[in-house]
Amino acid sequence: MWKFYNPNPVAAREEDCAIRAVCAALGIEWDEAFDMIAQNAKQMGAMMHNNAAWGSVLRQHGFTKKIIPNSCPDCYSAEDFCIDHPTGVYILGFDGHTACVRGGVLLDTWNSLDELPIFYWSKERMTRNGLE
Repeated sequence: MWKFYNPNPVAAREEDCAIRAVCAALGIEWDEAFDMIAQNAKQMGAMMHNNAAWGSVLRQHGFTKKIIPNSCPDCYSAEDFCIDHPTGVYILGFDGHTACVRGGVLLDTWNSLDELPIFYWSKERMTRNGLE
């Protein structure tokens, strides 16, 4: 349920998880995701890793944010999320990390299946390539 994914043009593996997740969710290149997030961050007066900055890009593309229920905050992992969501495109928000789930597979530079998501972004209406 985990697949190595790193669209970073110089194969960097740190501090760009939101950019990588947006790339995977929207099916775009790293540079394009970087530019969209940077533009929104600049308008907000925020840093690019700010949840609101990259989240606004997802919102502009029809995604909605949902909170993971707090009924079992220490037992619902990214792996559980993948099992519960075998289709669709999602971005999981963890404490200090972000990753994309596509078709029940976690796309990340490291196996973060044991991480505990706090929230996620999803898009209700899907097309053949995963986006409208």
